[in-house]
Amino acid sequence: MSKSFDKFQKRRLISSYFSVVISISLVLFLLGIVGLLVINAQKVEKHFKEQIALSIDFKENVKAAEMKQLQKSLQLADYVKSARFVSKEEAAEIAKKENGEDFMDFIGYNPFQNSIDVFINSEFVTLNKLEEIKTNLLKKNYVDEVRYDVDIVSLMNKNVKKISFWGIVLSGIFTLIAMLLINSSIRLTIYSKRFIIKTMQMVGATKRFIRRPFILRSIKLGILGSILAVLGLITVAYYLDKNFAELNLLENNIAFIALCFGVLILGVLITWISTFFATQRFLNLKTDDLYY
Repeated sequence: MSKSFDKFQKRRLISSYFSVVISISLVLFLLGIVGLLVINAQKVEKHFKEQIALSIDFKENVKAAEMKQLQKSLQLADYVKSARFVSKEEAAEIAKKENGEDFMDFIGYNPFQNSIDVFINSEFVTLNKLEEIKTNLLKKNYVDEVRYDVDIVSLMNKNVKKISFWGIVLSGIFTLIAMLLINSSIRLTIYSKRFIIKTMQMVGATKRFIRRPFILRSIKLGILGSILAVLGLITVAYYLDKNFAELNLLENNIAFIALCFGVLILGVLITWISTFFATQRFLNLKTDDLYY
């Protein structure tokens, strides 16, 4: 009977420790994901800004030498990331693929113009700077029109600060949630040992002596949970970097290593603090209060 009870207690203990480790790892993993997004917010912003194209349409009968000369000068400009010449025939072919039919059969001619698609460096993707670039390009007598999506540029610049702000707020909320959930899991584990704590106290053990094994055990669980969270974070970061290589999420290895180290330290700190106050609470309780 005694052996059966001991086995039951051992299974309960293992189950309790397992739930604590899973709680720690899941919460810290989510916190790490938010941290990954925050530290890469500028890269993501830069990537999307540099997808906005400035299209320069040429007038009819413009010499090929003039178009090539403009393309070369644009490629050397400090505000240009890349510049690609698109012939009117290529533009028609692209439109044909997008629409699924040859519209030129209906209208009888190619309505497109020779053009250059210019992708701008992110720091120049503002309405003021794009308008300045557009004005300078329109001064050239062989340029017919300069186009870009004003609404997208305006919306992007308007929401960048909001996204950064809410990313920081979200990080703070997740940190608080992590502390509360981990604290709750550890308190439940220590609650099951409240009678042992009180017994040790009654036979003369000091509070520090009683707390030490609980804190050491919780720190070990915290380290294990943190390691699982870091492994999950590395897996997700590697997957995103492999499938969305243009974002270069792992380009700054120092920042990513610091994030992983921060997750590890946070797991240890939260478990240490939670265990300290949880044991302190039961150490200060009277014997009669342990039953409630």
